[in-house]
Amino acid sequence: MTEPLILGKPSDRELSEQLLSVVWRPQSRLWSLAFGAAGAGTALFFYCVYVTFTTGIGTWGNNIPVGWAFGIINFVWWVGIGHAGTFISAILLLLEQPWRTSINRFAEGMTLFAVIQAAMFPVLHLGRPWFAYWLAPYPSTLQVWPQFRSALPWDAAAITTYFTVSLLFWYVGLIPDFASLRDRAPGRLRRVIYGIFALGWRGSTRQLAHYRLLYVLLAGLATPLVVSVHSIVSSDFAMGLTPGWHATIFPPFFVAGAIFSGFAMVLTLLLPVRRIFHLENVVTQRHIGALAKMILVTAWIVIGAYIIEFFAAWYSASEYESYQYFIARPTAPGAAVFWVQMVCNAVVPQLLWSRRVRESGIALWIISVLVNVGMWAERYVIIVLSLQREFLPARWSEFVPTWVDIGLFVGTIGFFSLLFLIFLRLFPFIPVAEVKELNHELRKGHG
Repeated sequence: MTEPLILGKPSDRELSEQLLSVVWRPQSRLWSLAFGAAGAGTALFFYCVYVTFTTGIGTWGNNIPVGWAFGIINFVWWVGIGHAGTFISAILLLLEQPWRTSINRFAEGMTLFAVIQAAMFPVLHLGRPWFAYWLAPYPSTLQVWPQFRSALPWDAAAITTYFTVSLLFWYVGLIPDFASLRDRAPGRLRRVIYGIFALGWRGSTRQLAHYRLLYVLLAGLATPLVVSVHSIVSSDFAMGLTPGWHATIFPPFFVAGAIFSGFAMVLTLLLPVRRIFHLENVVTQRHIGALAKMILVTAWIVIGAYIIEFFAAWYSASEYESYQYFIARPTAPGAAVFWVQMVCNAVVPQLLWSRRVRESGIALWIISVLVNVGMWAERYVIIVLSLQREFLPARWSEFVPTWVDIGLFVGTIGFFSLLFLIFLRLFPFIPVAEVKELNHELRKGHG
């Protein structure tokens, strides 16, 4: 029997009171503690940015031949995490999957905050970040244009487009709920602020028709970006001749891995928030189970990509590719990261075949965290281990991260958490209007 998407038979008034009150409910001690920890992480991040800006990227562990390391690893990892938000919001909307409701705005917020973290690393990696605007094709009297054969303008264009469309999609979805906040918020100041963001929404038939059309159009615009953004990022590597990079499978491999890690991050964030805010009636076991199954499906796509990578290395008859995949990665310095990747991405998700595991919040949360660890390890293997063992043994060198590398990575987790906690306090993270609409459909028997 299919599990329900909404438990009980709540009225519109009950749903509004439950889901909107999270915005003006006094913050709990737990939220304050989490906010303090996230603030400390954010401070660490900006201190490391200050050190990088004032001293240079020589403070990072990058060397010759490992010219790309933590900066690009973190960039690719955060971009991937953002993908699940767009997938849940846009693709599942176009496919008319009702289980996306209740978790889509949550995932959209995660997308925006993850892309912000990702976008900072290419800028920091420039060496002279104050010239980052050179990556944009702005009107120049000197007729100086970006070097479009470089991967950097590709990343700038991909990230800017993805962030802009995601932000618009997120904001348009919020408009009806801004109007509800305007009408119900305690205090004049809040009502005025939410009223400005509501753009005069009254819920008329004409407004609703325009809203739905715009929402679907934005979903149609955002859907190809899920594929294009990480394909472009993966092309940064695939266009290189470095053993371990030069592979045509990288675009679909990166997209599948991005959705895999993105769904895992959604569960990592959703499970504690669902428990703390007592949202079990609108974020039901069916939502959690669907996310777990998506992780299992994408895990097998990723496993298939791993197998194809090893097969291609053998079938190419290239001694450099064979050495990279069959000797360097399993045994060279840093090989422990390779085995972490394999265990976390290939072995751990198999636990999700068990219905009992899928229904256990603690087990799912641990699995989701391990998947994210495994995906970060995968980026490390692709970037660092490949560069450590290029063509000439005389150039081989081991990469060791510095405290600035580690501080920037840990700091982005703090900054991401800080933005997410602010989001939980200022916005209804469950789409109230969409949940009420779904509730009516379920009552009519269409859900």
